[in-house]
Amino acid sequence: MSQRPGTPRLLRQLNDRAALELLLSAGPLTRTQLGTRTGLSKVTASQLLARLEERDLVRVVGSKAGGRGPNAALYAVVPESAYVAALDVSAGRVTATIADITGRVISEVSVDPSASDDPVALVHTAVMRLVEKTGVPLDRIRACVIGTPGVVDPRTGDIRFSFDLMSWHEGVLEALRADLKRSVMIENDVNLAAMAEHAEGAASGVAEFVLIWLSAAGGVGMSTMIDGRIHRGRSGGAGEIGYLPVPGAPLPTDIGLSGGYESLRDDSGELPHGFQALVKSNQVVRLAAEHGIVGEDVVDVVSAASAAGTPDADAFLDAFAERLARGVAAVSVVIDPGLVVLGGEVARAGGAKLAERVEAATARIGPNATEVALGTVEGSPVVRGALLHALERAREEVFSSTV
Repeated sequence: MSQRPGTPRLLRQLNDRAALELLLSAGPLTRTQLGTRTGLSKVTASQLLARLEERDLVRVVGSKAGGRGPNAALYAVVPESAYVAALDVSAGRVTATIADITGRVISEVSVDPSASDDPVALVHTAVMRLVEKTGVPLDRIRACVIGTPGVVDPRTGDIRFSFDLMSWHEGVLEALRADLKRSVMIENDVNLAAMAEHAEGAASGVAEFVLIWLSAAGGVGMSTMIDGRIHRGRSGGAGEIGYLPVPGAPLPTDIGLSGGYESLRDDSGELPHGFQALVKSNQVVRLAAEHGIVGEDVVDVVSAASAAGTPDADAFLDAFAERLARGVAAVSVVIDPGLVVLGGEVARAGGAKLAERVEAATARIGPNATEVALGTVEGSPVVRGALLHALERAREEVFSSTV
């Protein structure tokens, strides 16, 4: 099989990309430092920096005193050479963030999703608010990644369906790209949170792990990473752990439901079967009330129990952990990931006390030695994952076209 020849143009492009990535991770650097770390000669490093300066990708940001002779110029990537936008679109709120090509977050805005039933109009409003707030021209935003609680078709990148966002449907991706006139990508929100935990959180450096997401809005989701890549499944439906049959959770036939997928909804909009019937927000609130911890918000009751340290509070956490362990054990027996990360507002409210109990309960149920840890990404892991994904795409585009 023939290989692509190492043409001078290709070699320059590869060197440019390596230098830019190095400046992002370790910069600012002098010409000599850059040459030493990349293995380039002084002449090649000088030509490279001149080429990148001409394209406004790097610039001198200071100087470094050395031995004899003049101080050496320090080079860094030009932050405003490109920007990215990251959005977390949920039924309760739309959060949008903009960052420059170095990854520095510049601003964040929130939009009420009830302002529009049109997904394109909703995203357009959020992005334009970022543009107006920061003064960044729209044409400088090179990538936009949107996280949603829906199933994304891995073949097309489009939404197949979303129970929480009924107006998000096939065709939305193309419409968004046409409206914003730039690279747009839609990704499942839990997958993005897993990417963030893998890049800089509890699963940093771990090639295989599972993230179980416990949302304050009520849902439970899962993302699986195998060999450093998100496992999506044939249709994008991998990770719908809420429907997993587990002991103690009813099947659709147990509650008298029949027919197609939509018939699984009851009058309250719940999906009262499978794993979700044990760990969704309203069920956890009811479980807390049975142990004398009264409240309407799941985060509040779990946080209160974790902080209380009373026998009743501990009994509630034990019971909640036992429910969670049924799902964790089932996943661990099939996948054996070694690490399960608990994420989302509910998991964060339970803290280490909840994670320790889930790990112990899982060990009692299944044979695999599964570590259970809390997610450690600060702020919104979904937004952070979307931002990291957008930066990867933007840098690929910007840094690969230097020659």
